[in-house]
Parts: sequence; C-alpha cells; structure tokens
Amino acid sequence: MKRLFIFLYIMLFVMAGCHQKDKKADNAQTQEQEVVKPAFDCDSAFAFVKAQTDFGPRVLGTEAHAQCRDYLVRQLRQYCDTVYVQTFTAKTYDGKQFTAENIIGSIKPTAGKRIVLASHWDSRPFADHDPVPMHREEAIDGANDGASGVGVLLEVARQLQSQKPEVGVDIIFYDAEDYGPRESDDAPNGEWWGLGSQYWAKNPHVEGYTASYGILLDMVGSSNPKFFQEQFSTHYAPAIVQKVWGIAYSLGYGDYFVNQPGGVITDDHYYVNKFSHIPMIDIIHYDRVSGTGFDPVWHTSQDNIQHIDKNSLGIVGTTLLQVIKNEQ
Repeated sequence: MKRLFIFLYIMLFVMAGCHQKDKKADNAQTQEQEVVKPAFDCDSAFAFVKAQTDFGPRVLGTEAHAQCRDYLVRQLRQYCDTVYVQTFTAKTYDGKQFTAENIIGSIKPTAGKRIVLASHWDSRPFADHDPVPMHREEAIDGANDGASGVGVLLEVARQLQSQKPEVGVDIIFYDAEDYGPRESDDAPNGEWWGLGSQYWAKNPHVEGYTASYGILLDMVGSSNPKFFQEQFSTHYAPAIVQKVWGIAYSLGYGDYFVNQPGGVITDDHYYVNKFSHIPMIDIIHYDRVSGTGFDPVWHTSQDNIQHIDKNSLGIVGTTLLQVIKNEQ
C-alpha cells in the first residue's frame, strides 16, 4: 500500500471544520441509543493474521503465495455459501507477468441487497522504506499491510454463520495490490498499484454484479489506530463514511474512528469507485507524524506479527458486524 497525496489535506481539514459541530451533534444523537455490541473474537482474528504470515511473504510467483491462496480458499469455503477464485495475469511495472488470483466468498448470494467487504492478501516484494539499507530488497511479511484486513474479514465471515445477516455480503481478497514501483524506480506511466482490484472492478466475478456499497480494510492492526476519513472515500461515498464512523462512535470507538479528514490515498477502493461505480470507502490507519502518513513499520521488515494488536482488529471487526446488523 499505496500512494498517499497530502497536497489537499490542509484545505480539506479547514473545510471539514465548518461542519464539525453538526457532525458531533449527529454522533451524540447516535450514541444516545444503547447499542449491544455484536460478537467478534479478536483472538480468532489474530490467529487468522498469524496463519498468513506463517507462510512467509506472500509475493506474487512464490510458494508462500500459492500456499496462502489455498488456505484462504479453504477458510472461505467453511464460512461462505459460494467461493470464487478469479485468475488473471498481473503485468507489473518492471515488465514481469504473474498469475494472480482474487478470492471471493459470497454469503447469501441470492440476496438482492449486497455489501462488499474487501482487503488485499498479497505482500510487498521489497522493504523499500526500511531504515536499514541492507533490508530494502527483502520481501516483507505484510502482517499489517494486507494480512490484518484479511484476518478481520475471515473472522467476520465466521461470525456471520451464526449471526445470519439479511443482506448479502461478498468478501473479496484482492491480489497483486502491493507490487507497485519504489520511489527510486524509473517506472513507465501507468496504474501499477491495486492490479487485482482494477481487474475485478472491470471484470466482476458475477456478470452484472453490483452492490449497495463497499468497505475496504487496509492496515487495521496497529496499536491505538487512528482511522481518519480518507478523502477519496468522502468524495465518492460520503454517506457511507458517515454511516460507518457514526456506528463506530455509537460503539464507543470515537477515539479510533476520528471524525476528521485524513489523507488522499490511492488504494483498492479508488479503482472500485472509478471502474465499477460501487461507492466504496477505505478504513485505513493514518499517521500524521510518521513522515509517510502510515504506520512506522509500513513497507519495512518490521511489518510482522509482533506489531499486530488484536484489540485493534476487534474494534474494526465489531464495527463491521454492527454495520451489517444495522442493514437488517
């Protein structure tokens, strides 16, 4: 993950301040309604994250990538009604071609109203932001950048077996998200990030597929996460941002789902909005002081299981389950 643009941040922050009082009043009204939190097992979600990292870096073309694919398919088949494996050719910025696979699990596939929940499952082939130069050509575990969102969604799928949603839910694990160029690379012009989401948005797993909205998870396992409102999300799907942040506030998570604008991030949701026109938002940790805008371990060899906070997984997973429950 991905590209962060901060040139609009100051302007957007000032504009958002004009509406802050009204937003706080809306959130306060939401909180007045007592909410019983849906069941979400953060230990189970953590175990799903660890299972992925135990394979090693899940880089395109590697054995770890193939083994993790098989694991994710097996898990989704336990929890979902239908599972699709969408195979495509990923052409990367450095002229290579890989076989890549989006993995989709559908719950209540015949339901008319549908929600997309997504994350990417591949990991970056180089730790290009590692503070130690000798590590920068090494592949990363991607515990937070990729595996954390997948782990949350696997636990969401497991919980939905007993919580029985009335809406249809499609859980999508995008491949080939994180094989974008390094800052030092002389890459040709093109959209080299989010190759799996670009493919799916143009070639959905079911002909004519659509959904009411989508939620992307990325880097949701940091300790004390701060999920500011990412700006492509507020541009394409402002009502969904307010829905999700309002529900998080009602659950007592207002310190984590921050009611302020974040960065402008080209992530998988951008391509879904652009090509499929399904309004999708991005729940992503945004760090204003790190220098990159992301967690300090982002794109480093330290993005490993030791830096995953299971409580953060629980905050995000519980929020998603409440979003689904409210649709009923």
